[in-house]
Amino acid sequence: MFDDALRSSFSFNDGSDASRSRRLPVQGDIGFIGLGRMGTAMAANLAAFGHRVIAYVRRPHQMGKLLALGLKPTTDLADLFDCEVVISMLPDDTAVREVVFGHKQRDLDGDLDGLAMGLMPGAIHLSMSTIGVAASAHLASEHARYGQGYVAAPVFGDPDAARSRRLTIVVAGVPVDVERCRPLIDVLGQQTFLIGTDPAHASLVKVLGNTITATALEALGEVVALIRKRGLDPKPFIDILTNTMFGGRVHRIYGERIVAERYAPGFTLPAALNDVQLALAEAEKAMVPMPTVNVVRDRLIAGMARGHAHLDWSALGLIAMEEAHLAIDAAVLSDSKSDW
Repeated sequence: MFDDALRSSFSFNDGSDASRSRRLPVQGDIGFIGLGRMGTAMAANLAAFGHRVIAYVRRPHQMGKLLALGLKPTTDLADLFDCEVVISMLPDDTAVREVVFGHKQRDLDGDLDGLAMGLMPGAIHLSMSTIGVAASAHLASEHARYGQGYVAAPVFGDPDAARSRRLTIVVAGVPVDVERCRPLIDVLGQQTFLIGTDPAHASLVKVLGNTITATALEALGEVVALIRKRGLDPKPFIDILTNTMFGGRVHRIYGERIVAERYAPGFTLPAALNDVQLALAEAEKAMVPMPTVNVVRDRLIAGMARGHAHLDWSALGLIAMEEAHLAIDAAVLSDSKSDW
């Protein structure tokens, strides 16, 4: 739910024209793009709450599964162009740009191939992907040029949190557009933070949040490797840590995974590297040194070079064990190939 304290300090005077200020809460079809583990869980929750969700997929073999979840799957992006709101949950800037801009021209059949040119004026793109600040600003500008709204609402949480509606969502955009999207956002998460009218700010918060998590995982991996190298069981250490100064979700959840050597793919090393690099790009623009984050970037690259690209970012613990020349059980890596 939207935090009341944050709402009270959030300005709803956006200076937009009267037609936009009279927009009503979403009542029509919802489009959804990005039906991976996260996106599928989120779209299914919207359908369970009575929304008619048109789910765009590229592969026809996915359609049966989505139909069973109450969604209306399609392989034609144009089927989403009449939707009031289209939600995207895609892996990176490139994927989002491709969906929004297509080839920025009509295709050979005369059809529009991107959301920006295809959506009707007044429609809203609700971007819940983790993308860069520059990409978010560009999307907002282009959608505005076509008379459309753009709300950035990246999420914190894994597929389990998405299924159980326990996501934390960071939202920024034109207030009337945020208000229209509010019922959808409330269905998807347990806590929402409104941080202003500039969608790029929500993207920055999310990228930096993921960067802090990656840095914490690197530190956890290093200290657990040291404890193991000294012949001790790391579980009591993590129990002490998470019951005293470090009781947050990152240390509790990922500390347990690193100790148990469970690296089944959730948020993979390449995805983590993408966000860390986005954070470093922003740091360079602002002339803010981030030496610790540079170390994490190099560790992620090292893990991918060693063939661990398919693993969860908790595999920073595995990389620390390898660097410490600790024995790695081959069964651990075999088990980690299974999905969540």
